[in-house]
Amino acid sequence: MEIEVKIRGLMMDPSSGTPIIILKDVNSDTMLPIWVGAYEANAIALEIEKVSPQRPMTHDLLRNVILEMGASVERVTVTELRDNTFYAAIMMRSRVGEALMIDARPSDAIALALRVDCPIFVNEEVIKASRNTVSGGEEEDVAATEDEWPDVIGEAGDLPM
Repeated sequence: MEIEVKIRGLMMDPSSGTPIIILKDVNSDTMLPIWVGAYEANAIALEIEKVSPQRPMTHDLLRNVILEMGASVERVTVTELRDNTFYAAIMMRSRVGEALMIDARPSDAIALALRVDCPIFVNEEVIKASRNTVSGGEEEDVAATEDEWPDVIGEAGDLPM
């Protein structure tokens, strides 16, 4: 089963300095942190803040190519957690209606999802397998985490996804 999520926040891990995307289940308080690269975090932050670069960035280029080819992105899904690495898929529909699934890193899939305004999902097994999943019953831990990891892009409640 897949669970729809929204971006809850984009933060920095205080111990490693690595950016983290926090995904939140739309129907519960369950959150899933995914550590990402600095460039991908920047691409996500720019789109969340609706900052338009002078020239298309990689994810903008990908969106433009998909649209020019007459295809559409229907959804992105974080599909697997294997050896502490998350995997994702971009589900697309070709111009003639053929379903296409493209393997992707979660950070790239999420950056694209923001640009094409499609839903983001996480496989339920990924949430269960993640040692880093935070659920609503651990509200005190979440509050402590938010205090320790300052928000990079503003208040999490203000995020569009």
